[in-house]
Amino acid sequence: MLRRGLWSATADGFCGSRAAALWRWSRHFAVAAAASADSNPAERVTSPSLIRNLAVIAHVDHGKTTLMDRLLRQCGAIVARDRTLDSITLERERGITIASKYTSMIWGTSSLNIVDTPGHADFGGEVERVIGMVDGAVLVVDAGEGPLAQTKFVVAKALKSGIRPILLLNKVDRPSVTEERCGEVESMVFDLFANLGATEEQLDFPVLYASAKEGWASSTFTKAPEGEPTMAPLLDTIVKYVPPPKCDLHAPFQMVVTMMEHDPYFGRILTGRIYSGTVKPGDRVHGIRKKEDTDVSETFNEGKIVKILKKKGVASEVADCAGAGDIVSIAGLAQPYIGNSVASVEVKEALPSVKVDPPTISMTFSVNDSPLAGKDGKQLTGAKIGDRLKAEEESNVSIKVLRSTSNDAYEVQGRGELQLGILIENMRREGFELSVSPPAVLYKTENGQKLEPIEELRIEVNDEHSGTVIESLTHRRAELLDMSPCPESVGRTTMTFTCPSRGLVGYRSSFSTITHGTGFMHRAFLSYDKFRGPVGNVRRGVLVSTAQGVITAYALMGLESRGTMFVPPGDEAYEGMIVGEHCRDADLDVNPVKAKELTNIRAPGKDENVKLTPPRLVTLEEAIGYVAADELIEVTPKAIRLRKKYLDSTKRKAAARKLSS
Repeated sequence: MLRRGLWSATADGFCGSRAAALWRWSRHFAVAAAASADSNPAERVTSPSLIRNLAVIAHVDHGKTTLMDRLLRQCGAIVARDRTLDSITLERERGITIASKYTSMIWGTSSLNIVDTPGHADFGGEVERVIGMVDGAVLVVDAGEGPLAQTKFVVAKALKSGIRPILLLNKVDRPSVTEERCGEVESMVFDLFANLGATEEQLDFPVLYASAKEGWASSTFTKAPEGEPTMAPLLDTIVKYVPPPKCDLHAPFQMVVTMMEHDPYFGRILTGRIYSGTVKPGDRVHGIRKKEDTDVSETFNEGKIVKILKKKGVASEVADCAGAGDIVSIAGLAQPYIGNSVASVEVKEALPSVKVDPPTISMTFSVNDSPLAGKDGKQLTGAKIGDRLKAEEESNVSIKVLRSTSNDAYEVQGRGELQLGILIENMRREGFELSVSPPAVLYKTENGQKLEPIEELRIEVNDEHSGTVIESLTHRRAELLDMSPCPESVGRTTMTFTCPSRGLVGYRSSFSTITHGTGFMHRAFLSYDKFRGPVGNVRRGVLVSTAQGVITAYALMGLESRGTMFVPPGDEAYEGMIVGEHCRDADLDVNPVKAKELTNIRAPGKDENVKLTPPRLVTLEEAIGYVAADELIEVTPKAIRLRKKYLDSTKRKAAARKLSS
């Protein structure tokens, strides 16, 4: 195969004019040239038999995004940096994938549309919404760790959709990974498939071995293949095992919106897989959706296609037409959002919409009403907050926004603390100020029984920390399912728990402290089960300011013996603001702005001798897991503060008496 040899001539792909020429040549090979075609769009698009639509799915940190980089390079794209598909700022800062993204590449005569999905459980909705538009999946599993909690989640979704995954055992170049270990992991994946109800065909999955970091894949176990590193075996397996889409080019155009973004020039950009027909700029289309709580379809927002975009490598190209089976982006309609259909005007029935699991946790977003409100942000009103949350709901299928009973407040439901924390962080970077309530678990009632979300928790810790971890999780109503030595690390223990979601709120910070930063914790939603009873006391009381002003070193010097401070000298405080954690279980009112002049200490130079312990600066993620039911998080572009819901101490005491009565 001369063409295959050209593509894999170097590990990093081609550069300059040669790469551009090869890219254009391959595109020309797979797509008929518009100049030589007649007016029939069906003859100008990629044949469905040459298309492969697939997703890369895995547990967090098992190497999906790095694998995507290597596949792009192998197919001739110029990749300027690592994790190139992690284009969102927070993704690059945190090293995680937050939103699903697709790209396409040419391998031989085939056009591969590949979707990179998040691995974290909180972003499971991103996996669910793309599974319906692909025909195959590459399941990436760390050969050392084996399948983890989120692996089970993504595999269940893929198998339910009828997908036959390709198993890729990644990181086999690590010293601890042996051929025997790979055999064990393969058996574990087989058992996982069987337990999830896989068919005989799905159980007969192909297995490959790879080091995405080194840029190679192999059909047989090896630590380092001979010759130049290449991903060709994986790409060949994709073309062979992922079936082409079943569709009709000559039927009316229909597409389900799976992703959505905004362009400053063209407005709403809708991305999805074309299920039938062809589309070109100028075609008349409309949106179709199901009426609420019914199976009746309704049409809306008729307009015309003004632009068709197709991902090619790391860039987008303008296309003159697109056909069934392909994944493309279109512009021209302002109203459809994720789950709606876009179709030719003669089509009146909506395609099946995206089905996602329900949210498990909620937080209330409201206007910031603290004494320091309005000093940092520009987006301050309830209307602005509501508009921003509604926009998020339209583009994120796993988020639900409900108007709260109080004015200028909105209940935001999601999958977990991390997902809602990312939303809050994005809003504060956009100039919003808001108050956020503690996370609250969403319960269900079936046959008169209260049910709560239960998560599967897999933990790996040093042996000396296992007892402390078990004790801490027992207080949070967790149940230990399995405990065994870690197969690839001497002196380490692996434990599997089931735990209520409410018990894990704020636990990550405590876990890091308990294990001195050496532990690993993975969690994923398991099911709804009966309520396990109240969670034990997992937090001490707090130090609450009784005055407003600038925090002084003199005041903090006298408060250090009372607990751990959250604020440094020079910051502003107000009545009802939380300035530290008390050393006892009860809250304590303190004055952090007390000045030296208010006492009888007059010695000159005394302030210069004050030595304070550095404060524990609370991050947004820690704050979300830390706040109690009677507290709020004040979020501004420049600060994260903890405060009591009622700033006035008299109102707080009255609310506490009412709650206890």
